[in-house]
Amino acid sequence: MFDKLFVLSQYVTPQHTVSSVAGRLADNERAPALKNRVVKWFVKRYDVDMSEAAEPDPTAYPSFNAFFTRALKPGARPVAEGHNTLVSPVDGTISQLGQVTGDRVFQAKGQSFSLTELLGGDTRWADTFSEGQFSTIYLAPRDYHRIHMPLAGTLREMIHVPGKLFSVNPATAENVPNLFARNERVVCIFDTEAGPMALVLVGAMIVGSVETPWAGVVVPSNSGVKAITYEGESPVSFAKGEEMGRFRLGSTVVMVMPRGSVSWNDEQVAGKRVRMGEAFGTVGA
Repeated sequence: MFDKLFVLSQYVTPQHTVSSVAGRLADNERAPALKNRVVKWFVKRYDVDMSEAAEPDPTAYPSFNAFFTRALKPGARPVAEGHNTLVSPVDGTISQLGQVTGDRVFQAKGQSFSLTELLGGDTRWADTFSEGQFSTIYLAPRDYHRIHMPLAGTLREMIHVPGKLFSVNPATAENVPNLFARNERVVCIFDTEAGPMALVLVGAMIVGSVETPWAGVVVPSNSGVKAITYEGESPVSFAKGEEMGRFRLGSTVVMVMPRGSVSWNDEQVAGKRVRMGEAFGTVGA
């Protein structure tokens, strides 16, 4: 009953207004005493492991968002080696993974979403990834919130898709149809040795924005789908395991690969917790 009431409340909540206010408060550096109380509560409430952080003192961060997007100590997330090894892009819990069926991607029991809509309505990319492999990874509040490359790749296109800001927790995923294809999202298409790879950074309630090294902070917008192609003499390229983005307050990553390009490792199943850099799949298998 609580889950259903929680989901229903999101339909009437002014999602963008609430998220915008939360984002501004999370960036505020003018009330350190209040920030420290909130950060300490957050660490205790969600059992955040600060021993892994490059700065283990939670009160040392100038804002809540700086704490939330904290870096880890060198070596805290070793990246699995191997030319054919694809690694997890984030810390989190696998919501679902498997094969795209036509234009449908499995979301939760009784729910799926449109691949075409997920990618901003671009049928060209939807055709590229049709019948391919997907994985959806949910980042809980306690998780490390930077996103890294599963494979070495060069950015080809970024598509910013305005949308709703429903929560992306399991209860909402089970009850809101087409969830990941209706929420605000940033679609990043990379060229890799396994072919095109889509990393979709899905926004959510209280998520003010996402941030990437090439575009800076990408804030929620009502201006329509905006696609930017990256070409020229200075390609935006990343090594496997290199940071490619971060959530300014948490959310979900959907990774999609073309048919026959990769296979997920047998131990990677829905409900399993993963850590960034661990072996997740095999290229060409």
